[in-house]
Amino acid sequence: MEHWFLDSEFPNADPQKAHFHVIPFPLEETVSYMGGTKHGPSAIIEASGQLEQLVEGYGNPGLLGIHTTLNVEMSENGEDSIERASKAMLNARTCNAIPVLLGGEHSVTNAAIDLLLSYEDVGVLQFDAHMDLRDTYEESKLSHACVMRRVVEKGIPLFQVGIRNFSEEDLAARERYQVGHYDASYLYRCKDLSTLQLPATFPKKLYITFDVDGFDASLMSATGTPDPGGLSWWDAITLLESLTEGRTIIGMDVVELAPNQLHHPSYTAGKLVYFLMGLAAKRNS
Repeated sequence: MEHWFLDSEFPNADPQKAHFHVIPFPLEETVSYMGGTKHGPSAIIEASGQLEQLVEGYGNPGLLGIHTTLNVEMSENGEDSIERASKAMLNARTCNAIPVLLGGEHSVTNAAIDLLLSYEDVGVLQFDAHMDLRDTYEESKLSHACVMRRVVEKGIPLFQVGIRNFSEEDLAARERYQVGHYDASYLYRCKDLSTLQLPATFPKKLYITFDVDGFDASLMSATGTPDPGGLSWWDAITLLESLTEGRTIIGMDVVELAPNQLHHPSYTAGKLVYFLMGLAAKRNS
């Protein structure tokens, strides 16, 4: 393995002893605009070598052990690739580790569904510019634009943050499946993001999926649809802190990085991944 997550600071931990399993999943099959997401996982891992060990306010999550797996093997059949990634995530749970899936397009989150169904009282917290609630898109039910529909169809509660692109089908599905949300326009008008919380009835166990186009395009240009009106770094950190208060984090993914000639987006995504590890360690303790 040429690189592993934070390889400048820590050895690649034994999977049986690591608190986190980083699973690179370079899936790129249903991209509908600019491509490059298959290079996202390797770019995040390489950039992570420039991170410091400490996460402000969250100590040193790397000391808990980070194991980076080999890339999920790609096949011509996307369902086969997703099944392999799903087994890697379930294996992380068997090892009492938190799976950290690195995409790849947002379709990679399909690989988390079996993990989610293995828990009781679990919900998904989604950061994104898009709802991804269509039934099919471009004749695919496994499209990045449908991934959250596949989640809610299984009866898994969903809460969305930062949405700022809408279709009639998405909105109808949001109402049908009673998806909670803090859309970008609402967040823009909110005076203090730290006061926002998930509904009291939302599950106490969380899986976090973070599409990097949830960030504003000025911060995150390296994604298929860099979108204006998104989150700043501190918006995202504040919301992650406030919305996870009193809950545990059972897994996470960071998706849709499509590296470009700028290196700061890959570094930003890597720093987000490490922050999420620190957040999970604190919430779960």
